[in-house]
Order: sequence, then C-alpha cells, then structure tokens
Amino acid sequence: MVFGGIITAMVTPFDRDGGLAEDAAARLARHLLDTGSDGLVLAGSTGEGSTLSDEEKLRLWEIGVAESGGAPVIAGTGSNDTRHSAELTERATEVGVDGVLVVTPYYNKPNRRGLVEHFRAVAGATDLPVVLYNIPSRCVIDLPNDLLAELAEIDNVAAVKQSRYDDLEPIEGLDLLAGNDDTLARILDLGGTGGILVAANVVASEMRRMIDEPERRWEVHEQLSELFEALFVTANPIGVKAALELLGHEVGGLRLPLVEASEEERAVVRAALERLALLARV
Repeated sequence: MVFGGIITAMVTPFDRDGGLAEDAAARLARHLLDTGSDGLVLAGSTGEGSTLSDEEKLRLWEIGVAESGGAPVIAGTGSNDTRHSAELTERATEVGVDGVLVVTPYYNKPNRRGLVEHFRAVAGATDLPVVLYNIPSRCVIDLPNDLLAELAEIDNVAAVKQSRYDDLEPIEGLDLLAGNDDTLARILDLGGTGGILVAANVVASEMRRMIDEPERRWEVHEQLSELFEALFVTANPIGVKAALELLGHEVGGLRLPLVEASEEERAVVRAALERLALLARV
C-alpha cells in the first residue's frame, strides 16, 4: 500500500469525565473522511496517544476501521518501549487497520544499533506497512537520511512521516510524508506522496488543493499559513481541539499534563478561523 494524500492526524474526543467519547469519535471520523481527508491516523501525537490506555487505543482503532468506508486507517502504536510497541502493533493488526505509525523511541536515547533493532522488532510484529515517525522536536533523536535508507531495507517499512524542517529529501524505498502542516508544499515539491497533518482536522479539502492543483500549491500554502501557525500557538493538540470546538465539534478537553487553551490562545485560533471565513460556515 502506498500511503499518500491528506491523512488527518485525528484528535481523540473525550467526554466530560475524561473518558474516550466513542460516539463523538465515530462522528468526527466520518466528518473528516467526508470533508477531504484521504485517511486517518488514530492515537498519534495529535490523538494524545501517550495518555490513552491500550484498551482505549484498541477501541479507537476499532471505531476508525468501522467508520472508514475503506479509507486507510493508520494506528499509532509506537512508544519508547520496544516490547510494548510490538504488542500494540500485533493487536492493531488484529483489529484490521491498514498500517501502523511507529515513533522514534523517546527519552531512552538509543544509539543507532538500538534504533535499527527497535524498528526491526516492531515491524516484525506485523505484515502491515510500517510508517516511521521522525519527530526530533519531541523525541530528541533524529533519524538521519542514511539511517532512514537502512531502515527502508526492512521488508514492510514503507514510509516516513518526516517532522523536521531541514535536510528533507526522498529516500529510496520509502513514501515521503509531511509531518508538519507548513512543510506539505515542500514535501510535495520533493516528490512526496502527501502528509499526516494536524490542520487537516479543520481544512483537509483546502490542503488537498496543494496536491490537486500543483500550479497553485504555494498560493494555497500562503492562504493557510496563518492557520498553521495559530494551531501551534501552544503545544499540540491544544490549538486544534480549540479550533474544532469553535467549529461546533464535540471533542472535549485534554488529558493532563495538557490543559485547554487559554482565552488568549483561543483568540489567536479564532482570528485565524475568521480570516478563512470558516466560522461563517458553522
């Protein structure tokens, strides 16, 4: 399977008690797939995967598969514990997802050999395509391009979600996916297949124009750049959950240590939505 297009890193809706809001998750998944998203990542960084229990992740993946209508669902199964990541990957495979997103192990700071063995072990737990998730801003460790090329030799390692800004280049054997909203245009210019994106929770159809109208790619990028910045006015996914709430979606709050947007932060998000006339559609 080639992963590409606008893949939305979906937020995880919570109820008033802080539990997984299953009905709201199903509604949001349907909405996103009906409004421009080509696929979904569930229980990734934007989905607050680090504070979801294993059972909540499994239920979220089940909901995604049930609501996807055949669109690809990618499960965030990575952590800094190789054994746990492999177990989650096995369970996600049983649920019926289409691929897994495996983040670089954070906090442990493994060396290169450890990184190779980590991804080899997790990939060995499934026959599904594995998307490497390189995000040095959260994990401290960066996967350099020569290491990505080595990891591409693992049979089912199929793509990389690249969430860095420098030294972006295609890697033979890997689909190249933008991991930052504001690098989607650059990644597409480099021959990338799409992105796993936060702003797609709000403007997937507009972001899709960067793929469908390459001659206007950078014009669309400029039109959306204020929103890209506003959604990261503070730690993700605080901004995008505020945006979805302003647009009338029931997504609930966040789990500690994340907190809801302040009034000042909400004002920044609201202003960006207003400039795109998105609030007028509610």
